[in-house]
Amino acid sequence: MTTPTAPPTTAPIQTTQQGPAITISGSIRERYDEILTLEAIAFLTELHHRFASRRHDRLADRMRRRFEIGNGHDPRFRDDTAHIRGDASWRVAGAGPGLEDRRVEITGPTDPKMTINALNSGARVWLADQEDATSPTWKNVIEGQLTLRDAIRGELSFTSPEGKEYRVTAERTPTIVMRPRGWHLPERHLAFVDRAGRRTPASGSLIDFGLYFLHNAHELIDAGRGPYFYLAKLESSEEAKLWDDVFSFSEDYLRLPHGTIRATVLIETLPAAFEMDEILYELRDHCAGLNAGRWDYIFSIIKNYRGRGARFVLPDRSEVTMTVPFMRAYTDLLVQTCHKRGAYAIGGMSAFIPNRRDPEVTARAIEKVSADKRREAGDGFDGTWVAHPDLIATAQAEFDAVLGDRPNQLDRQRPEVSVAPQDLLDLHIGSPITVRGVRDNVSVAIRYLEAWLRGLGAVAIDNLMEDAATAEISRSQVWQWIHQDRSTDDGTPITVEYVEGLIAGVLADAERREGDRFDDAAEIFREVALREEFPAFLTAGAYARYLADED
Repeated sequence: MTTPTAPPTTAPIQTTQQGPAITISGSIRERYDEILTLEAIAFLTELHHRFASRRHDRLADRMRRRFEIGNGHDPRFRDDTAHIRGDASWRVAGAGPGLEDRRVEITGPTDPKMTINALNSGARVWLADQEDATSPTWKNVIEGQLTLRDAIRGELSFTSPEGKEYRVTAERTPTIVMRPRGWHLPERHLAFVDRAGRRTPASGSLIDFGLYFLHNAHELIDAGRGPYFYLAKLESSEEAKLWDDVFSFSEDYLRLPHGTIRATVLIETLPAAFEMDEILYELRDHCAGLNAGRWDYIFSIIKNYRGRGARFVLPDRSEVTMTVPFMRAYTDLLVQTCHKRGAYAIGGMSAFIPNRRDPEVTARAIEKVSADKRREAGDGFDGTWVAHPDLIATAQAEFDAVLGDRPNQLDRQRPEVSVAPQDLLDLHIGSPITVRGVRDNVSVAIRYLEAWLRGLGAVAIDNLMEDAATAEISRSQVWQWIHQDRSTDDGTPITVEYVEGLIAGVLADAERREGDRFDDAAEIFREVALREEFPAFLTAGAYARYLADED
């Protein structure tokens, strides 16, 4: 006997309508409930409900643009926005309270010790970094927010495992500018469930921004400053417009005046360099300035031109300085564009750092940083970054010599600057790829990734400050050198087999200890530098594989 089948139906399929909602899968440790409050979850839910789909659209635009460049379509200044660039009348909002003088900004992660050191440093601004200088473990994401909350309320202290106590003692602390993760990064310990019941990882950008803004905006305003942000990895004015809409909605949500938020955009991708005016325009009611994010900018150029032939192959990372043609064009255009619109131009971070146990290393770092900041101040920048408190006096001396008592150089309009698209793509340097350059890239990337897997996002390696951006340069150069059949200056072909030998050497030389992550780090490096496919970001896959399930 056969079992009768149900007749076909033409009735609509019923779907469960629920949400929107943010759900939490990460552990709730001590004090996490002070950050993940019901009010905060409601705000994060609204941010995702209104903006998550637009975020995905912008990420799709990135993929399309990267495909076009890889297939021979060089970026150019946009025809459809020429009217924005040609209109001399508009200006950005400019500096908010506490951002009038930005001559020296210190950058660093948001753990308690580093936060206290930054607040005591004497810098004018602290970039509280939840992005490249922070490994996005669940612990770092939430406890970084707790640290910022306590610091803003004057309640932060820290005792090291050795018993050393750290407290904020400075009479005037730096103005805090918080850097949330870029649009491309998810937060997998939180999920957004839309009205149709679809579940996707939350946006790292919206989580970092939303928690910081909701908990601290009123406190910051009451202290005479404000909710200020650095925006990382933007690639278009449409992405800037998305942030601007997030800001406007958030101000309304907390009943704050429009324009309370101030943002400084890092120009650290090649596509963004062709849209500086447009990015400023879309953010004009909330914009304080632009920053020359040099390391990610170099990475972006390698990433976009990795398959375009020998003309686009860069030499050793150490040879790609701020004085090579394409970097000069990029920074000159940034200063000119900013000052034309009343925006501050902030310089980038030299990687050299002092070593208090080695006077020669310290002297060399100070010499390098001094020259770098002298160039920036002379070019018209209004301020700059340092990564170590011991470099603040060096950087400030160079800017003091140019600024004097003035808070900025907005009067330096740089009319002599004329940058064409080909200037931004002039990658000719004339230096070779050396055996040491290849070895250093492999060593730095693996050693950084090992620390990153242990929760450290900014690491001193060989007397240089390395973060995710410099690790990206290291692995992407190795990938490009292999796929473009490059050889070192002694004639050694750079092949997968050759690099595997260098990996083995790094692992053999490493100071191994129980619980280290060198084997995992080497495997990640192989995946992002030696495989045929080129992942857009090394941390994206590593995060999904190693950090997303860690509590």
